[in-house]
Amino acid sequence: MFIFLTSLLLIVVLLLAEMPIAFAFGVGALVFGIASDSNVSFLIPYAYQTTMSFALLALPLFVLAGTLMAEGGISDRLLSFVNAFVGRMKGGLGAVTVITCALFGAISGSSSAAIAAIGQIMIPRMVKEGYPVGHATALVACSSVLALMIPPSIPMIVFAVTGGLSVGAAFLSTVIPGVLLALVYIGLNFFFLRKVDTIQVEEPLPFKQAARNVGTSGIKAFWALMMPLLVLGVIYTGIATPTEAAAISLVYAIVVGVFIYKGLSFKGIPAAFVRAAITTSSIIAVLFFLFVMSRAMILQQVPREVADVLISLTDNKILILLLINLILLLIGMIVDDVSGSVLAAIVLLPVATKIGVHPIHFAAIVGTNLGLGNVSPPCAPMLYMAAGVSKLTLDKYVGITLKFLLFGHLPMVLIVTFFPELSLALPRLIMGIDV
Repeated sequence: MFIFLTSLLLIVVLLLAEMPIAFAFGVGALVFGIASDSNVSFLIPYAYQTTMSFALLALPLFVLAGTLMAEGGISDRLLSFVNAFVGRMKGGLGAVTVITCALFGAISGSSSAAIAAIGQIMIPRMVKEGYPVGHATALVACSSVLALMIPPSIPMIVFAVTGGLSVGAAFLSTVIPGVLLALVYIGLNFFFLRKVDTIQVEEPLPFKQAARNVGTSGIKAFWALMMPLLVLGVIYTGIATPTEAAAISLVYAIVVGVFIYKGLSFKGIPAAFVRAAITTSSIIAVLFFLFVMSRAMILQQVPREVADVLISLTDNKILILLLINLILLLIGMIVDDVSGSVLAAIVLLPVATKIGVHPIHFAAIVGTNLGLGNVSPPCAPMLYMAAGVSKLTLDKYVGITLKFLLFGHLPMVLIVTFFPELSLALPRLIMGIDV
């Protein structure tokens, strides 16, 4: 345990020194492996075989499909469709932002992709319409983490593979919490803007014209909206595995982007492949070193020792769950969502199962909590990425961000933790999982 804590402290120091995440975990894994007398020649082949698993192949395929769909002009069509419903009311653009981030997350599976695709459009647009720039930045950052919860989610794929769980069940566990969190953010957006007088609102359209706009934008967005339905449909009807569904989504993205939306050209496909490869390679590099360290930890029985330590502090299940959530929050603040998913599956899943938490319920806790950590200062990788779009200093958006988190995301974390039915209802209903 001492060696593990020392290696973990070293990793944190290296991350704070802005060393790339993969290399920081690589150094930590090497130090832990050597100091604990683990056989490094065994650990490295194990990590290689794990990263080559068929289930994990879904990760690059979903990343590539999301990249191609983004290149094909999907963001504009999704925004137009949602804007036709709620755009002509005070705070409506904020609601459009939240819903579109959730929809785009269902296509890309990535928070950073949602910020890149939606944030660069919506932050300038909201500011132009009179929204406080800090509010716009915070809303995009907080909404982006819905991509962790609305399937297909890349962090949930990684968590399920690492923990030996059903990817499909892990997907379903965060659907209801994700939808509820989106609704909470929409409500908070309207509430926080109620006294802002600078917002410009277009006059409501007559019902027939509004309905016509919804229909027209819906037709244009139809193929984009069909992608997550197609992916989830083939998975839960048993037609395809999550990895095969990812391959189907890739073919679908090419067909829609090139032949239907025509925003993607054959000349542009190789460049999209390169961008997706860069994203995927950085994730796989992190996973490789995490798998090296995880195997060494398992051989040294670190997860069991962590469980014993937490349980020795108290036998109260509620307090242990609160401690687990605190650790998850700290993990989410320090590392990205994919790395956090692996660490949670290795270190905390054994603790959760030991106190009687169902693994699929714990998947929902992890997905919800890591999203909170990713936008919680001081580290907050997703928050700073959104701030990079608006070019704001921290003091201009930290206050409103904390309001969204304290009144929105944090209560949802606690609800998901202590009301397991919220996470287990869909896996039980659709997949028949015995929970």
